[in-house]
Order: sequence, then C-alpha cells, then structure tokens
Amino acid sequence: MNDSIVPITPGLLALLSKGQTGVSPFTQEIFLLQITVAGTSYAKDLEKVQDKIIAEQVLTMKREPSNTYDKHAIALYVDDVRVGYVPANLNVVCSRLMDAGKMFFARVIKSSWEGEWLNVTANIYMVE
Repeated sequence: MNDSIVPITPGLLALLSKGQTGVSPFTQEIFLLQITVAGTSYAKDLEKVQDKIIAEQVLTMKREPSNTYDKHAIALYVDDVRVGYVPANLNVVCSRLMDAGKMFFARVIKSSWEGEWLNVTANIYMVE
C-alpha cells in the first residue's frame, strides 16, 4: 500500500527531474543587477529583431569563453540574433556562475534609438 499523498509515478518523477521536460516547477528568479547592454552598435542583423527589443522582452544569455576580447564575455540574444553583451566591468561573477551551471536571463527594461545606437537597459536574473 502506498501511503504517499501524491502517488509517485514515472511521469511525476520525469516532471520533477531537471532537464527532462524543460519544466522546472520549483524555480525563482533572483534579481542581480541592471545593465546597459554593450555593443549594440556592432550587432549584425539587429534590424531583424529591433521591434522585439521592448520592455519585458527576455534576452537569452550565452557564455562566450573563447571571445578574443573578453574571456568572461556573455552575449545577449533575441531569438538567434546577438544584440549585444553584458558590460565587461559587470560580467565576471555571472560568467563564473554560468560556467558552474547556473542559469541566467535578462529582461529588457527600456530601449530607445539614439542616433545609430540602440540604448538598451536590462535587468539580469539568476534562476534558482
């Protein structure tokens, strides 16, 4: 006889195990810092996603440990388009945590064109 409140089934175990279904039922977003996205002037194909870079848009963060200019580089993406980087003076701790397996994302606060430069302010969160 099973005395558990919720019967343990293979489906439930798959749901609760990380990485199996993409669903993480017990996560929280931890706000870490606010940044101005660096390098938007150099972003190729920015015009393809510029309409998506609005408040509340989630930016995917990807490590670039082989980046020639910054060994702690973290690129920010909308869809598959790199829109910029976490500024070098703010990326060391996040890059080390990412290298240790922690998950991060950024959320746009605001964006505006200033001449040829897209000024993007975003908050960085760690998923725990």
